[in-house]
Amino acid sequence: MGQHRDQSGARHADHAGAPGQGAGPDEIFHHVSQVVLAVSSQLSARDVLQMIVRSARSLAGARYAALGVPDDAGGFAEFLVDGLTASEQAAIGPLPRQHGLLGVMLREGKPLRLADISADSRFWGWPAAHPRLTDVLGVPIRQGEQVLGFIFAASKTEPGGFTEQDERLVSLFAAHAAIALTNARLYERGRELSVLQERARLARDLHDAVSQKLFSVRAKARAAAVLVDRDPRRAVEEINSVADLAGQAHAELRAVIDGLAPPDLATGGLAGSIRGYAVLVGRTHGVEVVVQADEIPALDPRQETALYRTAQEAIGNSIRHSGSRQVSVSLYRRRGSVVLEVSDSGAGFEPRATPAGLGLASMRERAASVGGRLGIASAPGAGTRVRLSVPVSPVPAGDPTGKRGTGTVAVPGSKAAASEPAAAGPVTTTAADGRS
Repeated sequence: MGQHRDQSGARHADHAGAPGQGAGPDEIFHHVSQVVLAVSSQLSARDVLQMIVRSARSLAGARYAALGVPDDAGGFAEFLVDGLTASEQAAIGPLPRQHGLLGVMLREGKPLRLADISADSRFWGWPAAHPRLTDVLGVPIRQGEQVLGFIFAASKTEPGGFTEQDERLVSLFAAHAAIALTNARLYERGRELSVLQERARLARDLHDAVSQKLFSVRAKARAAAVLVDRDPRRAVEEINSVADLAGQAHAELRAVIDGLAPPDLATGGLAGSIRGYAVLVGRTHGVEVVVQADEIPALDPRQETALYRTAQEAIGNSIRHSGSRQVSVSLYRRRGSVVLEVSDSGAGFEPRATPAGLGLASMRERAASVGGRLGIASAPGAGTRVRLSVPVSPVPAGDPTGKRGTGTVAVPGSKAAASEPAAAGPVTTTAADGRS
């Protein structure tokens, strides 16, 4: 059946095929329920597939079984076996290719039952060290019209070969394998999408925070070059201005780099992480960022990430675009939701115009991804308020209180960081100078 990349198949070889002899309804129900629970749990797709191939071999009464998932290069991305010892797997050698009867299963996508595999003209390309197989049962793993892989069972331990009942049982496990593979691929696509979204956010931040200042540096450097002979005093002023702008660009670039990855929200807590970002960005730009956080219930990690990223985006927008000298951030519970508000008294804008570079689309997408509601109130000359409301999820296991405390903000260089104990209740952070 090929070589499995780990040795888990060896742990089951000693009792190969035994459970399948006269498997009754209770045993079938047990195996199926275990697979259903595994598919719906947080187990990796590989662990679920290994459980599936093991259960299929057991219930079909086969001595060997394999589950193959093809790749795009003529081989297999996954090839899991059950019923072979570690020494047998080592002797067989590398993973198989998509040829012979394995290729037939992938191309035709139909069940296959043979009384003697070696007598079939399509049987070829098997390693010399492979155990001799007799009767075989193959079932495709399908998602609609697409063949995702197959499950093979070989060498029935009872006389008479594989039956129609065996085929139905293995087909049932193949259906659950399709679910596991589809879930894994959806997760991978979601992760890739998150990476693309993060790259887009970084591009916006670099444009807003750095590229505009670098453009000014270039313009002033050219002006200084023109004025060197004509007006040396003004040339010196322009050069000094270039140095100041370069320093600001460096500080803003450092702030972008420091904010690339979200903090460990599970360790620092949502409120503490927002405060940390407020301190960082407030000091960088010389703007007062006031954070007030009430005690809030525990949230799903995805909800906390959405709230943190929205706070990060909204605070950055206020600092870079509003012209306000103060930005206010509030985090509190309101009925069955946790609410984040970021507001300023700056220039404002027309929300329906959706200015480029403000990241409003990404904030809306984050809100929708966690079932939240995003509201933006703004008008030219009247400031801006961003409000995200996220429904409270059930309390995770291990958090008996279901609450996240706030405590005293520990800002480096402040007296609170050195001596004051944590205090319950709302806390206000001034992020411009590190005082709390």
